[in-house]
Formats: sequence, C-alpha cells, structure tokens
Amino acid sequence: MTTANIELSAPVNLRDLGGIPIAGGVLREGVAIRTDDLAYVPRDVADELVAAGLGAIIDLRSPAEVAATGRGLFAEYTVGYHHLPLIADVGAATERAADLRHESMGAMYVDMVEQAAPRLVTALNVIAYTDGATAFHCAAGRDRTGVLAAMLLLVLGAEDDDIVADYARTGENMPAIMARTRPVMAAMWKALGFDGDERRTDALLTAGMDISMRILLDALRERHGDALAPLRAAGLSDYTVSRLRARALAV
Repeated sequence: MTTANIELSAPVNLRDLGGIPIAGGVLREGVAIRTDDLAYVPRDVADELVAAGLGAIIDLRSPAEVAATGRGLFAEYTVGYHHLPLIADVGAATERAADLRHESMGAMYVDMVEQAAPRLVTALNVIAYTDGATAFHCAAGRDRTGVLAAMLLLVLGAEDDDIVADYARTGENMPAIMARTRPVMAAMWKALGFDGDERRTDALLTAGMDISMRILLDALRERHGDALAPLRAAGLSDYTVSRLRARALAV
C-alpha cells in the first residue's frame, strides 16, 4: 500500500499547542503542533503548513506503519523528517494489550516513556533546535502523540491539569479520527495477520479519556520520583530544557 492507493484527507486532530499555560506564562504558537497522520494529507494542507512555518516533522509511527504509507507529499518539501517510533512493533503491542481500555492505555503510556525514553529525548531536541514549528504525529494523534506532548509540556513546566486537558481534547475528535484512519489501518492490520481489530477500540470512544494521562503522570512519579527522570537518565540535558523553555515561552 502507498499513498497513491489511498484517499488523501486533511487531519482531523491537528492543533497547535500554543496558549497552554506553562511556567512563567503560556506556550507560544508556532513551536509545537500535534496531529494525526500527515502521510496522506492533500497538497493544499501540506502547502498551508509549510507556508505557516513548518520546519520539521516527527513521525512516531512504527516501521510497519511507515512502510505502508511512507512520508506522503511532505517528502517533496524542504522540511526536516525524523522517524522516532515509540512502539517498534504495533502488532505485538496490540496483542499484549488485547483489552484496550483507558486504564490499559495509561499503563501502555508508562511503558512507552520508560522503553522509548531515548527517542523521546531526541524528539525534544528536534523541537528545541528546529527553526519554525515542529509537527509530531502517529496515526490518530492520540496515544504516542499524546505521550510526546505530555513530556514536552512537563519540560515546559505545565501543570498536570493542563496536560490532561490537552490530551483529553482528542476525545471529541475520536469518531472523525476512526473514520479517517480506518482504510489505512485496516489494510495494515490485514498485512500483519490481524482480522477485525477495530472491535478492540470501542471502549476508547467512551468518556473518561483523561484517566489514561492521569495514570501516566502518577505512575511515573510513583516509580521515579520525578516524572521526567526516565528522560533525564536517557540524556535530556538542562541545556535542552532551557532552550525549549526559551523558545516556547510567549513574551
């Protein structure tokens, strides 16, 4: 499967993180954009993002997902591209989390931070050193994207309630996300040998999405004292933190 074989469509879960309260003020616009899959956006969407100052894309999808659709039209632009999978094998991860509920997703997020900490640190450095905005995405712009957004907001000194509120905003977009991603994900699941995996996501369409992010933040502190400790151990430097805060703080 390639982007030539699927219908191009605009993201339905794209938002600039600008305006979220952080230490000392608010996060300015044009630094960090979280979104659902950018691999199959139409030309007008790609043009608009680049014209608005997009400098880099962080692709958090697994190798299998990237192999299915590639980079799409963004391969034609002078925009940095960084493939930093937070889950190496999405099929195996789905098998381990057969009961996809808000609680089990929260536990999966903790595993992501602990196991993919070096890639999260790399992603934060990309955001810190990119001229212009960095857009980061997975498939839905919910789970892997939500984990990176949470780590960025923690570094910037955001309160838990504001981190959870940003994450939970995806809840209202879930029906549109499922409709947009269904053709691509169905083909990928079939290629991986799964059948009818969409039935597993029903519980994730219900209210209470904030539970997953609360579990992540609370569990990291319970295990490590500091929620950012796994990232610091993986190389997150004070200089990168300072640079991110300097870039992000609206004056």
